[in-house]
Amino acid sequence: MRTLRTGRGPRRALTLALAAGTLAALTTAPAHAVGELTVLSFNIHHAQGTDDVLDLERTARVIRSSEADVVGLQEVDKHFSERSDWADQAGELAELLGYHVAFGANIDRDPPAQGRPRVQYGTAVLSRYPITSAENTHLTSSPGEEQRGLLHAELDVDGVPVHLYNTHLAAGSEQDRLSQAREIVDLAGSAERSVLVGDLNALPGAPEIRTLDEVFTDAWTAGDGDGATYPSASPDRRIDYVLTGGSARPVETKVLDTEPEASDHLPVVSRVEIP
Repeated sequence: MRTLRTGRGPRRALTLALAAGTLAALTTAPAHAVGELTVLSFNIHHAQGTDDVLDLERTARVIRSSEADVVGLQEVDKHFSERSDWADQAGELAELLGYHVAFGANIDRDPPAQGRPRVQYGTAVLSRYPITSAENTHLTSSPGEEQRGLLHAELDVDGVPVHLYNTHLAAGSEQDRLSQAREIVDLAGSAERSVLVGDLNALPGAPEIRTLDEVFTDAWTAGDGDGATYPSASPDRRIDYVLTGGSARPVETKVLDTEPEASDHLPVVSRVEIP
């Protein structure tokens, strides 16, 4: 595993972006208790829908419809290529929606030309609440497998620290997913007031999910139906998750079918009690 924290110098191999957007009005909660947070997990497929249309504003509409306080995004481009118009997708979504943003680069390449930004791809966290720190850890990935990571954003929710973890586990290797799940347990399993979101590329009951279940609670325990999220046009499997840790508890969880053509995954949203 390789871990890098915000605040190191420009020679970091792994890049995080932490920025502030314009925040929407928030209801003030007492410092001793947060109450509830609405948390969304969404694999956005670099904003290219199943109709092959690149439309970041459509992605923003789906997120907005969830009324989420905190969002974990997977498959996010940052100046990656022409496929996404070289956009900083997380930054643009933060501007469109009025969120703070943290980005974790799991792929980080030299720019295509002098003076251009680095070519990056990974995960992002959007939050109505300030992000006080962010850290992205590269997880074990076998040769030939895409690099995966765990993005950790600590939020200041009316004076109470809340930990949001976002990941996208290996698609092609069950052994990698199991190793990555074990690393996540080591990195995040003891955090108080925590939520883990992500595209885990595994069905409920798989060894990697059982590993995470040792320290997290699957928020679908507060959901109805099968919770299928993929493929979005006719979902028949649940591979996208919200999991709660520490004292956090799921209250209600559902799959959103707002504009299902926006991505090949449907997002999952959960109301989480944060005492």
